Amino acid sequence: MITGASRLREGCVESCPACPHRRLSLQESLFQKQQFLEKRLGEFSEVVEPIRSLSEANRWNYRKKVCLAAEYNGQHWSIGVRKRDQVIPIHDCPVHHEQINRNIKLLSKVLPEPENFPLAYFIQSGKQLTLVAKCRELPDLEWMTEKVINELQSNDVEGFWLHLFPSAGKKVTGKGGWHLLFGHSRSTNEDGLVYGPQSFQQILQELYKNSLEEAQSFLNTGEDTAIIDLYCGIGTSLKKWTEFGAESIGVELGGEALECAAISLPEEQLLRGRCALRIPQLREFIAISKTAGKEILLYMNPPRTGLEKEISAWIAKEMKPARMAYLSCSAGTLYRDLQFQQSQGFVVQRIIPYDFFPQTPHVEMLALLDNPNYSDMQNLE
Repeated sequence: MITGASRLREGCVESCPACPHRRLSLQESLFQKQQFLEKRLGEFSEVVEPIRSLSEANRWNYRKKVCLAAEYNGQHWSIGVRKRDQVIPIHDCPVHHEQINRNIKLLSKVLPEPENFPLAYFIQSGKQLTLVAKCRELPDLEWMTEKVINELQSNDVEGFWLHLFPSAGKKVTGKGGWHLLFGHSRSTNEDGLVYGPQSFQQILQELYKNSLEEAQSFLNTGEDTAIIDLYCGIGTSLKKWTEFGAESIGVELGGEALECAAISLPEEQLLRGRCALRIPQLREFIAISKTAGKEILLYMNPPRTGLEKEISAWIAKEMKPARMAYLSCSAGTLYRDLQFQQSQGFVVQRIIPYDFFPQTPHVEMLALLDNPNYSDMQNLE
């Protein structure tokens, strides 16, 4: 087994900055993450549980979702991580799934020079692969031969996209300019949920499912409950609640993700847009649910920026659910949001950390909060 201060894994590039924990053993990595969390979460550190992770072997070749920069080196394309003014090629990355590496190596050799194909990014999400070209008009596609298509398909690519985005740089993609070169515009994951080339999905499904099971156990969703699911993505968590008979409604900003959720879960109530702008519809959902005698619950999985200020205030001062579960990828914004909810009477019962991103310092956290005054408030209404 490779342990701390030992050699890099085969294919790992010394200068690549993407995985600061790659020289650490599983125990060393988890220890550092645990120490960081307990320090960053301050007074909530008392309810932080040990980080849940996978085995040492499963911490490698796990990534099936990547967004990598591209740069032509005079002979072929380098696809990898941008560091300062150059792209460090990682064509054999031991963290990427082997199918990702095979697609990178294939395309880096067959794509034309930048004058004919100005590649900016390589993006793969499961079975959907996208090339982002920094141009307005369709570039040379003569390289896309039947042999190349067959190789991509053999690497489990179901949808192959070209995204024309002349402003590609710090911003990776735009709204228009999407062209499906071959295959299907949507794929289906192992849970039977539809996703597209831009749909967000958690990478380590085993750990993500565990987090949903813990959330379900705490929230105790059932036929006598109604749950609001904020930042619901393609509907993985919504599907979980409805399996237990809960009335549910989801809110998601991403149009593609919500479109996919509507295909997978046609009976669900779905709202598109910023969560804060959907408060009027959520009020109506709560009023109807309370009239039906249902207990009000909340699940949230926001981006790194955490909860919108308006949403955080609405939850604490108006919605006041009986219980809520908050899956966060930022200890900083989670701490901010938990502090505010605690000041408004909610109690943080547990924080369960997950090693969703092995070989990196990042860690995901599931915070479970309850409202000890919920029953009293219902009696007053």
